[in-house]
Amino acid sequence: MTGMKSLSPLAVLLPLLATSLGGETKKDSTVPAQANPKALSAAGFTALFDGKTLKGWRKAGGTGKYKVEDGAIVGYGKNIRGNTFLCSEKSYRDFIFVFQFRFADPSGNSGCQFRSQQRNGNGRVFGYQCEHDNNRNRSYTAGIYDEARRGWLYPGKFTRESGRDTGKEFTIRGQESFKWDDWNTIVIKCHGKRIQTWLNGVARADFEDTDEKNFTPEGFIGLQVHGGKSAHVKWRRLYLKEL
Repeated sequence: MTGMKSLSPLAVLLPLLATSLGGETKKDSTVPAQANPKALSAAGFTALFDGKTLKGWRKAGGTGKYKVEDGAIVGYGKNIRGNTFLCSEKSYRDFIFVFQFRFADPSGNSGCQFRSQQRNGNGRVFGYQCEHDNNRNRSYTAGIYDEARRGWLYPGKFTRESGRDTGKEFTIRGQESFKWDDWNTIVIKCHGKRIQTWLNGVARADFEDTDEKNFTPEGFIGLQVHGGKSAHVKWRRLYLKEL
């Protein structure tokens, strides 16, 4: 990592090492630019959602609800108690995951879990989450949050402590890239300890999780309905290719 000699001893020991600022990574030819079902199938991707039913998925957590409507999974609810997740029955390790989402209205926060698991006993879902941000001012969509564990990973305290406070830059790129009134295409790539995300073709998070205590190499996909007064979010064209 360039510039390592100038970092303080504390920064060198940080469990997460950001590899680049969102939006500045080199183009990855393995990452699809669009969520085109025909092209994705031809490239070896498998559909995780049949467009008609919730076969292959299970609900976990709070009181949010899910249904299929017009070829999309809809997560919704009022006065939702606890974070709710629609989880894939299958777990995945290294992969490229492509999907589209949009807020039907901006009333509730959301996200997409990946490499996630549930705790024994209370069944609490935890692990990596690709943020769906309903906050126009922050605009962290496609940032990485560690649900029920470490909190914000990228951008977050680890990038700040290493002298790379990407919050402002990340927000600016998010505001430029996010579509409030249309579908947004997100790509998540996990290969070993490296996690990368893209939003509508723009690179977002890119980091290596070197925290041996919390690094999770494998887990399920989970679509979140965040707890709160209201939520209404949609997902479609969910395709995954294992690496």
